[in-house]
Amino acid sequence: MKLPYEEGSVFLVPVRPNGFLRGVVTRSTSRGRVLVGYFFGPRVDEQRLATVNDLDPQGALARIRFGDLGLINGEWPILGKVERWDRTEWPTPDFVRRDPISNKAWLIRYSDADPLRSTSERLPNYDDFNVLGHDGLYGAGAAEAFLSKLLAS
Repeated sequence: MKLPYEEGSVFLVPVRPNGFLRGVVTRSTSRGRVLVGYFFGPRVDEQRLATVNDLDPQGALARIRFGDLGLINGEWPILGKVERWDRTEWPTPDFVRRDPISNKAWLIRYSDADPLRSTSERLPNYDDFNVLGHDGLYGAGAAEAFLSKLLAS
């Protein structure tokens, strides 16, 4: 099956209570399923008002790993592709994993070729993890809820 997206594809994610956020597929495999994406505000009220040409990786509200079901089933409309797509300008981010009991944290890095495969997990030598995203894998509905909550805060 040919996937409806590729690296560099720009799409819309519905957020609550209404509107959309724009997202960019930054890492995928040929089979899809698990992707890395950058997500951008501000909220877009209508799909026809969304643009693809003003996205800067440095301005992303969130960088997460997520499932592609919203893209596959058409609930997340694909708008087009980042002009002059260069994956080196959209690096795979580091994530943080915390033990809920000890509160120890690990820095997690994923393969550039496979967003399912971690390449390193290590205790970091610094304590400020507020700038790193949580190491998790969001299904389409969970990604919508997370991004909606992020916009509301």
